[in-house]
Amino acid sequence: FTGDFHAIGSANNLLAALIDNHIYWGNEAGIDPRRITWRRCLDMNDRALRSIVSSLGGIGNGFPREDGFNITVASEIMAILCLATSYEDLERRLAAIVIGATRHKNPVRAGAFKAEGALAALLKDALKPNLVQTLENNPAFVHGGPFANIAHGCNSAIATKLALKLSDYVVTEAGFGADLGAEKFFDIKCRQAGLHPDMAVIVATVRALKFHGGMAKGDLEGSDAGAVRRGLPNLWRHVSNINRFGVPSIVALNRFRSDTDEEIQTVIDGCHAIGVKAIVCEHWSNGSRGAEDLARAVA
Repeated sequence: FTGDFHAIGSANNLLAALIDNHIYWGNEAGIDPRRITWRRCLDMNDRALRSIVSSLGGIGNGFPREDGFNITVASEIMAILCLATSYEDLERRLAAIVIGATRHKNPVRAGAFKAEGALAALLKDALKPNLVQTLENNPAFVHGGPFANIAHGCNSAIATKLALKLSDYVVTEAGFGADLGAEKFFDIKCRQAGLHPDMAVIVATVRALKFHGGMAKGDLEGSDAGAVRRGLPNLWRHVSNINRFGVPSIVALNRFRSDTDEEIQTVIDGCHAIGVKAIVCEHWSNGSRGAEDLARAVA
């Protein structure tokens, strides 16, 4: 809603156009068209564009080659935007993008044909965090969103560091579970940005634990404390993963209407057994009041 995705997509596709244009006008960098790894992107799921042949239609359109489209958030430029700490750092990272290889399999970077300046110009406003507010008028920065399965799954380092200058407490999310997003948050974002988290909140649900315990997806509305108990090792593993980073953790149990008291207590007891506290949260129905206990426990 801020135009950041459009800027990232434009920069991504500008680089793709520059690659083809560089090859058309002599290919000084020696790019092997068969080894180009940089793909175009658009903010839409369209399987027909995953793999295509580009530059058809005659000599004036360049050299035909295999190409394809990624979804915008999967662009490397999204990840770069979220790790950059300044305009200078952004430009340096853009220049380091590997777009393909030569016939001798040597990597070719965007800086080889001076693409970084034009790309950075398109991203000059997108680098600024977006200040929005929650339904209860609390400030929040919404900035960036690289996928955690192919990138690091965290919002921008600039937004987090800015928030730390403006507030006593900052909550930031690492996408996916503690076996992927959290590890990338600690290993990549925290190291790159010099962040030192004081606490990790692991979000869990009874429904997910029942599913991990072998309950069929269509039956998750039903009560089954046994399935919850069988699914607890999955949650324990997430807690164990966080403990490896030396950060204290707490479990936020996001309660659904179908959850029974017995199932909730099973999770609380299971967490207590491994020395971690579980707090029941009902913010989905009660707003911030439903998460006050969690906030106090974290503080």
